[in-house]
Amino acid sequence: MKSPHILGRRLKHRGALALSAALLLCAAAATPALAQLGHAAPGQIGLQTPVTPIADEIHTFYNDILTPIIVVVSVFVGALLLIVIFRFNEKANPTPSTLTHNTLLEVAWTILPVLILVFIAIPSFRLLDHELVIPKTDLTVKVTGHQWYWTYAYPGGGFDFDSYIVADKDLKPGQLRQLAVDNEAVVPVNKTVLVQVTATDVIHSFTVPSFGVRIDAVPGRLNQTWFRATKEGIYYGQCSKLCGEDHAYMPIAFRVVSDAEYAAWLVDAKKKFSSNPLPRYAEAGLAAVKN
Repeated sequence: MKSPHILGRRLKHRGALALSAALLLCAAAATPALAQLGHAAPGQIGLQTPVTPIADEIHTFYNDILTPIIVVVSVFVGALLLIVIFRFNEKANPTPSTLTHNTLLEVAWTILPVLILVFIAIPSFRLLDHELVIPKTDLTVKVTGHQWYWTYAYPGGGFDFDSYIVADKDLKPGQLRQLAVDNEAVVPVNKTVLVQVTATDVIHSFTVPSFGVRIDAVPGRLNQTWFRATKEGIYYGQCSKLCGEDHAYMPIAFRVVSDAEYAAWLVDAKKKFSSNPLPRYAEAGLAAVKN
């Protein structure tokens, strides 16, 4: 039988290891060292690099509030479990205490979780309010989900187009597998974009992590959200709702460009998508992906 002194030292050592691992996990989550702009990198831990004010708020909420609370609670509960395992097992504590309750501990055990939830709820409600209250917008893009592709409509430009995944065999150098699309949505940088989202068949979910945007596309319902990208680049997302067998093959790609580039694209897009309408049916899209 090992002495209580040795058990205590082992307990402290394991507790220190657990705390170190938790702190490393916290630091990794808070520091996206492998992050790349617009999409996740292999092995990345944490959220994608934010490029909108809402995404910045989400990162602050996640890194500065949620992650520390989760780490502290996990370490605390883990330490309690270790204490119970090593100090109150049958060998170390052959004569158990007859104490059945402690009023102070029971009150603390009830009140502390409530206080933690209130502490989390206040900034989360503020964040939800910023997401849902749409400011004055500069541009509207209507997004329609289908099985399994997206349609982007520019009401101000008077055209729309379908966006399909690029099949693996058709990928060009620099294009990302299962994220590249044949037609990217284009928006100007530093402009507030209103996104109206719906679907024609089943429920999809329009998600672009770098924008901090995730909203359901529901048939018969027009949901809306907004973003204002502050950096040029290509930003990818995917449907995040299990919408069917090809759910994984309907990526989202937004290209954020300067005002001049957007004006030039708008002129070309009006000609291209007005004179060469793309196939509208899911079967045609699936055939293009699978062939």
